[in-house]
Amino acid sequence: MLVASVFIDSRALNIFVETLFAEVQPDYVPLRTSARHIAANRFAAAVLLPGSDFEKRIYNTGFNVIELSRLYSKSCSQVLLRMGEVLQGKLFLYAALYEPDAENQWRVTYWTGCSNDTDPEANMYGGDSLFPRRGRTVIPGSLVDLAIKAKKPQLAQHITLLDNIDEDGLVAIARPLVISGTLAKVALVVLLEQNRDLLQPQIERSKPVIVEGFHRHL
Repeated sequence: MLVASVFIDSRALNIFVETLFAEVQPDYVPLRTSARHIAANRFAAAVLLPGSDFEKRIYNTGFNVIELSRLYSKSCSQVLLRMGEVLQGKLFLYAALYEPDAENQWRVTYWTGCSNDTDPEANMYGGDSLFPRRGRTVIPGSLVDLAIKAKKPQLAQHITLLDNIDEDGLVAIARPLVISGTLAKVALVVLLEQNRDLLQPQIERSKPVIVEGFHRHL
């Protein structure tokens, strides 16, 4: 329902009334430009990507940010941010969008994440340094770096977090977006290894390169 979607993201409405707030409330501190862009994306995503339909397509596409962007004719950033909102409380997820800057340095431009509220054990704890935030550059040899260099999807089926311990870890897929032969973006999606099957529709369609024995460095 449109009204419900707008209500959920009502905080983002301030992007339209920043000037008015500043005029009527002298103590109001306007959002930074980057924060405005993020808020604008979230607001637009909530209105244009209705929750129930969008959630079904997340699963149908295997969490494929690029395919969802095409299906809805929306930006990858809108799709990425909305994915984290719609799935919040239902499962552990980290997703990020990488793009080149003016110096052709690849950085995280948008990221999102959510956790499983019904099963606290079905989450990843203490891995904050593993998940890059906005502005972080690509680490050489990382899964995203491999996708950039090969211009092909890369799948790490078993990402271990601790040395010499074969515990259940993470599964991640890095999907590049190539336009007319030029690499434009890379979408990274990370789930718990126990939820690997959720990525299967994307795996079947994109046929990623399988990276074995991967350790950290997403």
